[in-house]
Order: sequence, then C-alpha cells, then structure tokens
Amino acid sequence: MKKKLSLFLAISLSAIILLAGCGTSGDSDKKTEGSGSSSEKDTFKVGLEAGYAPFNWTQMDDSNGGVKIDGNAEYAGGYDVEIAKKIAEGLGKELVIVKTEWDGLVPSLTSGKIDAIIAGMSPTAERKETIDFSVNYYKSDLIMVVKKGGKYEGATSIQDFKGAKVTAQLNTFHYSVIDQIDGVEKKPAMDNFPAMRVALESGVIDGYVSERPEGVSASAANDNFAMVEFSEGFKTSEDDTAIAVGIAKDSELTAKINEILAGISEEERISIMDAAIKNQPAAE
Repeated sequence: MKKKLSLFLAISLSAIILLAGCGTSGDSDKKTEGSGSSSEKDTFKVGLEAGYAPFNWTQMDDSNGGVKIDGNAEYAGGYDVEIAKKIAEGLGKELVIVKTEWDGLVPSLTSGKIDAIIAGMSPTAERKETIDFSVNYYKSDLIMVVKKGGKYEGATSIQDFKGAKVTAQLNTFHYSVIDQIDGVEKKPAMDNFPAMRVALESGVIDGYVSERPEGVSASAANDNFAMVEFSEGFKTSEDDTAIAVGIAKDSELTAKINEILAGISEEERISIMDAAIKNQPAAE
C-alpha cells in the first residue's frame, strides 16, 4: 500500500513540476515577444544613402551631430540626419539610421524595413504612385557640376552644354532633364554622387546634373570642381525641385511628421543646411 501511495505521490509531483515548467516557459515567451514589440514601437527607422552630401553622408564618429548607422561601425551626418533627429524627437522615438542604396529605399519602405525615407528625395508623380510624402522640408534649383577652368565653367544656359558628356544619378529626375539639352552626349546614369565626382575628375564626363546644395558641397570639397548656375536652366515641376519625407501609403505618421516639419522655420532650415555644407567630410 505504501509503495503504491509513494508511486502515486511521485507521479503527481512530477506532473506538477512539468506543468509549472510549461507555464514558466509560456510566460517567458510572452514577455520576450511583448518586449520586442515595445522596442519596435519606440524606434523611428529612417533610410538614406549616407552618400549625398550635404544632405547625408558617412563619417567615422559622432562629431557634428553624427548618428550611428544601424549594424555598422560608421555614423551618418548631414541635413537629412538633422531633420530626422527633429522628427524622431517630435514623435518621442529613438532615431535609427538604416544605410540603404538609393534604389533600395522605396522597396525598404514598402516592405516595412524602414519607417520613412529622409534622403533628399523629391516627391515626383511616379513615386507618389507607390508611397506618400510629407510636406516639403527643402527646395532647391538644379545646377551642373563641372571642372574648374574648363570650357563649361562659364556656361549660362543649359544649351551651352551641346556636345558635352553629361550624366546624373540613376533613377532620379536629374537624369531625365538632360534630354532638354540639344545635341548633348548623354552618358549612362551612375549609382551615386561619389562615382560621378570620380568620373568628372578623370574626364569620363564633362559635367553632372545635381541640386544646388550638392553643387556647393562638391566645389567646396574639391578645388578642381565648379558649380554652374543657369539664367536659362532646366524646366522642372514644383515637385521635382522639392524634397520631402517618404512615408508608407496611408501611414498614420504622415500627419504627425507634417506637424513637426511645420514647426521648423525657414530660417532654421537655412541654418541647418549652411552648417551641413560647412561640416561635410572633405572626402565627400
């Protein structure tokens, strides 16, 4: 009898321990899942190239307000980063910079890998078919970057580039406006601005189309470069020359971001851009 009772007690005790163990594991899993979700909600993931000074660039430390790049030993700085910091602060979230190739920005946004694109991106009609945009946070005119002392430095009209070898960044409206130049030798589009600067330096191209802040940046970073502004320039739409935050379709973030951007005065935006031009790495 005692043996049977002891066996019964042993089996009962084992069952209790097993159930307790399962309960603990389940609670632990729930806590882990919950904490992960909470962490996701507390971050604002921003995608940018970190290669389009003075809007955004890569640097090796946190000087001049640089922000650590996610999963990388490097940091990102520039006008876009400063705007992203203000938006993240307004949202009450931690800013996370996700360094992303230009062509990968929109897919990263639509797939949910990032919460917003703050990368000197224009809210073109084509892009609006896929994603939404905030109100503008910058507006800039198109220019041409050329070799200093070369035959095109004194150009005043885009038609002065007849016969010139000209390019722009891949998948940007900068590349499409080259067609407005009669007789231009339109070279293949390039992936990024550092590549175009190398091509210009080596003579592969005579110039590349860009926006004024990048032109100022390029000529400041390299004494061999000059920025050409036109009295008779490219024909563009309002959206082409504006820059806005890219946001997923119908996102609740849109209204909040617009409210935050409305609180940044034009004077402050100019000040931020002037500082970005001044602080850009020389290598950019």
